[in-house]
Amino acid sequence: MIARVQPLPVAAERTVSSTEQDGSALDEIGALQRETLGERVTGELRALLVAGRLAPGEKLSLRRVAEALGVSMMPVREAVNRLAADRALEVLPGRAVRVPVLSLAQFRELTRLRLVVEGFAAEEAARKATADDVARIEAFDAAFRKAASADPPDSAGAVSANRDLHFALYEAAGMPSLIEMIERLWLKAGPILNIDMRDEPRRLKGGSAMQAHTRLLEALRRQDAAAARAALEDDITAAAAHIEETGQLSA
Repeated sequence: MIARVQPLPVAAERTVSSTEQDGSALDEIGALQRETLGERVTGELRALLVAGRLAPGEKLSLRRVAEALGVSMMPVREAVNRLAADRALEVLPGRAVRVPVLSLAQFRELTRLRLVVEGFAAEEAARKATADDVARIEAFDAAFRKAASADPPDSAGAVSANRDLHFALYEAAGMPSLIEMIERLWLKAGPILNIDMRDEPRRLKGGSAMQAHTRLLEALRRQDAAAARAALEDDITAAAAHIEETGQLSA
Protein backbone atom coordinates (compact mmCIF):
# COMPACT_ATOMS: atom_id res chain seq x y z
CA MET A 1 0.00 0.00 0.00
CA ILE A 2 1.40 3.39 -1.04
CA ALA A 3 1.37 5.92 1.79
CA ARG A 4 -0.72 8.97 1.04
CA VAL A 5 1.38 11.87 -0.20
CA GLN A 6 0.71 15.29 -1.64
CA PRO A 7 0.89 15.62 -5.46
CA LEU A 8 4.05 17.29 -6.62
CA PRO A 9 3.64 20.85 -7.96
CA VAL A 10 4.70 21.18 -11.59
CA ALA A 11 7.44 23.71 -12.19
CA ALA A 12 6.59 26.55 -14.53
CA GLU A 13 8.24 26.72 -17.95
CA ARG A 14 11.37 28.87 -17.95
CA THR A 15 11.61 31.41 -20.73
CA VAL A 16 15.12 31.80 -22.13
CA SER A 17 16.02 35.37 -22.98
CA SER A 18 18.18 36.42 -25.91
CA THR A 19 20.89 37.33 -23.41
CA GLU A 20 20.87 33.81 -22.02
CA GLN A 21 20.91 32.36 -25.54
CA ASP A 22 24.10 34.28 -26.24
CA GLY A 23 25.68 33.33 -22.89
CA SER A 24 28.56 31.01 -22.18
CA ALA A 25 28.44 27.24 -21.67
CA LEU A 26 28.73 27.83 -17.92
CA ASP A 27 25.38 29.65 -17.99
CA GLU A 28 23.78 26.60 -19.59
CA ILE A 29 25.26 24.31 -16.94
CA GLY A 30 23.73 26.46 -14.23
CA ALA A 31 20.30 26.20 -15.85
CA LEU A 32 20.53 22.40 -15.90
CA GLN A 33 20.87 22.17 -12.14
CA ARG A 34 17.13 22.49 -11.56
CA GLU A 35 15.53 19.48 -9.90
CA THR A 36 13.61 17.28 -12.33
CA LEU A 37 10.31 15.55 -11.61
CA GLY A 38 12.18 12.25 -11.62
CA GLU A 39 14.46 13.50 -8.86
CA ARG A 40 11.50 14.71 -6.84
CA VAL A 41 9.68 11.39 -7.18
CA THR A 42 12.90 9.65 -6.14
CA GLY A 43 13.00 11.87 -3.05
CA GLU A 44 9.42 10.99 -2.11
CA LEU A 45 10.01 7.24 -2.45
CA ARG A 46 13.33 7.49 -0.59
CA ALA A 47 11.54 9.21 2.29
CA LEU A 48 8.95 6.42 2.50
CA LEU A 49 11.66 3.74 2.48
CA VAL A 50 13.81 5.45 5.12
CA ALA A 51 10.75 5.99 7.32
CA GLY A 52 9.81 2.31 7.08
CA ARG A 53 6.44 3.11 5.53
CA LEU A 54 7.02 0.55 2.79
CA ALA A 55 7.37 -3.01 4.08
CA PRO A 56 9.84 -5.69 2.95
CA GLY A 57 8.34 -7.64 0.05
CA GLU A 58 5.68 -5.00 -0.62
CA LYS A 59 4.93 -4.62 -4.33
CA LEU A 60 4.57 -1.16 -5.82
CA SER A 61 2.19 -0.21 -8.58
CA LEU A 62 3.93 2.37 -10.76
CA ARG A 63 0.54 3.66 -11.87
CA ARG A 64 -0.56 4.05 -8.24
CA VAL A 65 2.64 5.95 -7.42
CA ALA A 66 2.08 8.23 -10.42
CA GLU A 67 -1.52 8.90 -9.38
CA ALA A 68 -0.56 9.58 -5.75
CA LEU A 69 2.07 12.13 -6.78
CA GLY A 70 0.12 13.63 -9.67
CA VAL A 71 2.80 12.90 -12.28
CA SER A 72 3.12 10.82 -15.44
CA MET A 73 4.63 7.34 -15.57
CA MET A 74 7.95 8.55 -16.98
CA PRO A 75 9.35 10.23 -13.82
CA VAL A 76 8.12 7.27 -11.74
CA ARG A 77 10.03 4.82 -13.93
CA GLU A 78 13.08 7.08 -13.70
CA ALA A 79 12.82 7.10 -9.89
CA VAL A 80 12.38 3.33 -9.70
CA ASN A 81 15.42 2.76 -11.91
CA ARG A 82 17.53 5.00 -9.66
CA LEU A 83 16.39 3.24 -6.50
CA ALA A 84 16.89 -0.17 -8.10
CA ALA A 85 20.48 0.86 -8.93
CA ASP A 86 20.91 1.63 -5.20
CA ARG A 87 19.34 -1.78 -4.39
CA ALA A 88 16.58 -0.06 -2.45
CA LEU A 89 13.95 -1.49 -4.84
CA GLU A 90 13.86 -4.62 -7.00
CA VAL A 91 12.55 -4.83 -10.56
CA LEU A 92 11.16 -8.34 -11.03
CA PRO A 93 10.38 -10.24 -14.25
CA GLY A 94 7.43 -8.61 -15.97
CA ARG A 95 8.57 -5.18 -14.68
CA ALA A 96 6.94 -5.69 -11.28
CA VAL A 97 8.60 -3.62 -8.54
CA ARG A 98 8.92 -4.53 -4.88
CA VAL A 99 10.77 -3.62 -1.71
CA PRO A 100 13.63 -6.12 -1.22
CA VAL A 101 13.50 -8.71 1.54
CA LEU A 102 16.90 -8.68 3.24
CA SER A 103 18.72 -11.90 3.97
CA LEU A 104 20.06 -12.53 7.47
CA ALA A 105 23.61 -11.95 6.18
CA GLN A 106 22.64 -8.66 4.50
CA PHE A 107 20.85 -7.43 7.61
CA ARG A 108 23.78 -8.29 9.86
CA GLU A 109 26.14 -6.47 7.50
CA LEU A 110 23.93 -3.37 7.57
CA THR A 111 23.71 -3.54 11.35
CA ARG A 112 27.50 -3.67 11.67
CA LEU A 113 27.85 -0.68 9.35
CA ARG A 114 25.23 1.24 11.30
CA LEU A 115 27.05 0.59 14.56
CA VAL A 116 30.24 2.05 13.08
CA VAL A 117 28.81 5.01 11.16
CA GLU A 118 25.93 6.01 13.44
CA GLY A 119 28.02 5.38 16.53
CA PHE A 120 30.59 7.84 15.21
CA ALA A 121 27.81 10.35 14.48
CA ALA A 122 26.57 10.05 18.07
CA GLU A 123 30.07 10.75 19.37
CA GLU A 124 30.43 13.84 17.19
CA ALA A 125 26.97 15.05 18.16
CA ALA A 126 27.86 14.80 21.86
CA ARG A 127 30.92 16.95 21.23
CA LYS A 128 29.21 19.57 19.05
CA ALA A 129 25.50 19.68 19.95
CA THR A 130 24.17 23.09 20.98
CA ALA A 131 21.45 23.65 23.56
CA ASP A 132 18.99 24.07 20.67
CA ASP A 133 20.11 20.75 19.17
CA VAL A 134 19.55 18.95 22.47
CA ALA A 135 16.15 20.62 22.90
CA ARG A 136 15.14 19.43 19.43
CA ILE A 137 16.16 15.85 20.22
CA GLU A 138 14.30 16.07 23.55
CA ALA A 139 11.16 17.17 21.69
CA PHE A 140 11.30 14.14 19.41
CA ASP A 141 11.89 11.89 22.42
CA ALA A 142 8.79 13.39 24.08
CA ALA A 143 6.78 12.71 20.91
CA PHE A 144 8.10 9.15 20.86
CA ARG A 145 7.10 8.56 24.48
CA LYS A 146 3.65 10.04 23.93
CA ALA A 147 3.02 7.75 20.96
CA ALA A 148 4.45 4.73 22.76
CA SER A 149 2.39 5.36 25.91
CA ALA A 150 -0.93 5.76 24.12
CA ASP A 151 -3.57 3.08 24.61
CA PRO A 152 -3.27 1.34 22.24
CA PRO A 153 0.27 2.46 21.34
CA ASP A 154 0.53 4.70 18.27
CA SER A 155 3.04 2.57 16.38
CA ALA A 156 3.15 4.82 13.31
CA GLY A 157 3.69 7.90 15.46
CA ALA A 158 6.43 6.17 17.44
CA VAL A 159 8.21 5.05 14.27
CA SER A 160 8.10 8.59 12.86
CA ALA A 161 9.32 10.22 16.09
CA ASN A 162 12.09 7.64 16.46
CA ARG A 163 13.33 8.34 12.96
CA ASP A 164 13.21 12.11 13.59
CA LEU A 165 15.12 11.70 16.86
CA HIS A 166 17.88 9.69 15.23
CA PHE A 167 18.37 12.10 12.36
CA ALA A 168 18.22 15.16 14.64
CA LEU A 169 21.05 13.51 16.57
CA TYR A 170 23.09 12.85 13.44
CA GLU A 171 22.49 16.36 12.10
CA ALA A 172 23.87 17.76 15.37
CA ALA A 173 27.23 16.23 14.37
CA GLY A 174 27.44 18.95 11.71
CA MET A 175 28.75 16.64 8.96
CA PRO A 176 26.51 16.63 5.84
CA SER A 177 28.51 13.86 4.13
CA LEU A 178 27.99 11.67 7.18
CA ILE A 179 24.22 12.25 6.97
CA GLU A 180 24.29 11.11 3.34
CA MET A 181 26.05 7.89 4.35
CA ILE A 182 23.51 7.21 7.09
CA GLU A 183 20.58 7.92 4.77
CA ARG A 184 21.93 5.34 2.31
CA LEU A 185 22.07 2.76 5.10
CA TRP A 186 18.53 3.57 6.23
CA LEU A 187 17.33 3.46 2.62
CA LYS A 188 18.10 -0.28 2.57
CA ALA A 189 17.40 -1.06 6.21
CA GLY A 190 14.44 1.25 6.92
CA PRO A 191 11.66 -1.10 5.80
CA ILE A 192 12.84 -3.89 8.12
CA LEU A 193 14.19 -1.72 10.97
CA ASN A 194 10.80 -0.41 11.96
CA ILE A 195 9.30 -3.88 12.42
CA ASP A 196 10.66 -3.60 15.96
CA MET A 197 8.06 -0.93 16.77
CA ARG A 198 5.47 -1.18 14.02
CA ASP A 199 4.58 -4.86 14.48
CA GLU A 200 5.24 -5.20 18.21
CA PRO A 201 3.45 -2.26 19.88
CA ARG A 202 3.62 -3.88 23.31
CA ARG A 203 7.42 -3.55 23.15
CA LEU A 204 7.06 0.24 23.03
CA LYS A 205 5.95 0.71 26.62
CA GLY A 206 9.04 0.76 28.81
CA GLY A 207 11.05 -0.91 26.06
CA SER A 208 14.75 -0.76 25.30
CA ALA A 209 14.34 2.20 22.93
CA MET A 210 13.01 4.42 25.74
CA GLN A 211 15.87 3.41 28.00
CA ALA A 212 18.46 4.02 25.27
CA HIS A 213 16.97 7.44 24.47
CA THR A 214 17.15 8.42 28.16
CA ARG A 215 20.81 7.44 28.35
CA LEU A 216 21.54 9.17 25.05
CA LEU A 217 20.04 12.47 26.17
CA GLU A 218 21.88 12.32 29.49
CA ALA A 219 25.14 11.78 27.59
CA LEU A 220 24.42 14.71 25.26
CA ARG A 221 23.78 17.03 28.20
CA ARG A 222 27.11 15.97 29.73
CA GLN A 223 28.87 16.11 26.35
CA ASP A 224 30.00 12.54 27.02
CA ALA A 225 30.88 11.18 23.58
CA ALA A 226 31.62 7.62 24.70
CA ALA A 227 28.36 7.32 26.64
CA ALA A 228 26.37 8.73 23.70
CA ARG A 229 27.88 6.16 21.38
CA ALA A 230 27.22 3.33 23.83
CA ALA A 231 23.56 4.32 24.21
CA LEU A 232 23.09 4.54 20.44
CA GLU A 233 24.80 1.19 19.87
CA ASP A 234 22.59 -0.47 22.50
CA ASP A 235 19.52 0.96 20.76
CA ILE A 236 20.61 -0.43 17.38
CA THR A 237 21.65 -3.81 18.81
CA ALA A 238 18.41 -4.37 20.74
CA ALA A 239 16.26 -3.57 17.71
CA ALA A 240 18.38 -5.80 15.47
CA ALA A 241 18.13 -8.73 17.89
CA HIS A 242 14.34 -8.48 17.92
CA ILE A 243 14.14 -8.25 14.13
CA GLU A 244 16.20 -11.43 13.77
CA GLU A 245 13.73 -13.19 16.09
CA THR A 246 10.74 -12.27 13.92
CA GLY A 247 11.73 -14.60 11.10
CA GLN A 248 11.09 -11.91 8.48
CA LEU A 249 14.60 -12.10 7.03
CA SER A 250 15.26 -14.44 4.12
CA ALA A 251 17.76 -17.28 4.35
